[in-house]
Amino acid sequence: MADETVGIVGAGIVGLALGREIALRRPGTRVVVFEKERQVALHQTGHNSGVVHAGIYYAPGSLKAALTVRGVALLREYCQDRGVPYRETGKLVMAVRRDELGRMADLYERARNNHVPDLRQVSREEIRELEPHAGGLAALHSPRTAITDYPAIAREFAKDITGSGGEVRLGFPVTGVTEVPGAVEVASGRERVAVHRLVLCAGLQSDSVARLARDRREPRIVPFRGEYMLLKPDRTHLVRGLVYPVPDPRYPFLGVHFTPRVDGTVEVGPNAVLALAREGYTLGRISPRDLLGLAAYPGSWRMAAQHWRTGVKEYRSALSRAAFMRDAGLYVPGVGAADVVRGGAGVRAQALDRDGTLVDDFRVHRAGRVTAVRNAPSPAATASMAIAEHLADTVYDGA
Repeated sequence: MADETVGIVGAGIVGLALGREIALRRPGTRVVVFEKERQVALHQTGHNSGVVHAGIYYAPGSLKAALTVRGVALLREYCQDRGVPYRETGKLVMAVRRDELGRMADLYERARNNHVPDLRQVSREEIRELEPHAGGLAALHSPRTAITDYPAIAREFAKDITGSGGEVRLGFPVTGVTEVPGAVEVASGRERVAVHRLVLCAGLQSDSVARLARDRREPRIVPFRGEYMLLKPDRTHLVRGLVYPVPDPRYPFLGVHFTPRVDGTVEVGPNAVLALAREGYTLGRISPRDLLGLAAYPGSWRMAAQHWRTGVKEYRSALSRAAFMRDAGLYVPGVGAADVVRGGAGVRAQALDRDGTLVDDFRVHRAGRVTAVRNAPSPAATASMAIAEHLADTVYDGA
């Protein structure tokens, strides 16, 4: 018999990494992961860009920065051990306008404070040596930034859980969470499973599931769809590694970039448009319930008032391939609408506070036997194993 049973809601990469960590850390504990889909890693993890971020962008001293640096080391070793693809393609964060050079210098100092390995500033000439077809005035080069296959990693985590005597229960949509003496009951319809502790890692549904556990109402999840183009096969040679823009602090998202994948394709994107459903991977997917929830939340309107110009621009790129590729052509000149086909799309679970602030760092609530992960933003996949360590500490704090 298990000494204790720990339940985890959500079989994305964070939930599975946590299940694995608890099983390793506390032998005798049985882990049960509850997942509404028929396979693991179907949503954010399964639509991830595959980038292993080095920690360039994140505020020094933030939890996000610390967990990313630790997570990269753990993930690299795990991939090598399991034979999962892990390739250090390197990344250029490129300034294409003179007014970006100051921001790039600030970003360099931030990255140095985050201990990003082997990062250096490169000139226009050095850019051409690294990326012969790229534009740009100057750039930061991060040679240790890598690409991997996150769904494959998630499947390996699931094997670790079941191999330790745990269970990944697929097709188990959680409809109720009730604390009872000495346990928490997790319900799916009429079926109920009792666990001693419960962790909610529900991603796009994190606020909905948290409400079942009577957690606080904020932050809410606002879904943003990111759409990608794919370079045509005869044009993939134009990009060797990752090519990114210098982020503009006025805008909430990073902007269009070039991302080689482990399967040999090269993605261009994503844009960021408000999705009309939490799992709205296409423009035509609409959920009246999700839309009503957005409309009723004051934070949605406050966010729109702050970022409506960005929203107009992003929707234009969603409707026009030429508009989508206009910015991309600044980074790899000559690449345009004729060089790409439409690729896939992902939906980002963006946490939003009531005052319209987009939550940028990890946010975790604990109440009794239930721990709720309310925000696990990018780079959650990169940092998943370090997040698992942090969450396990939180779950057992004072235990």
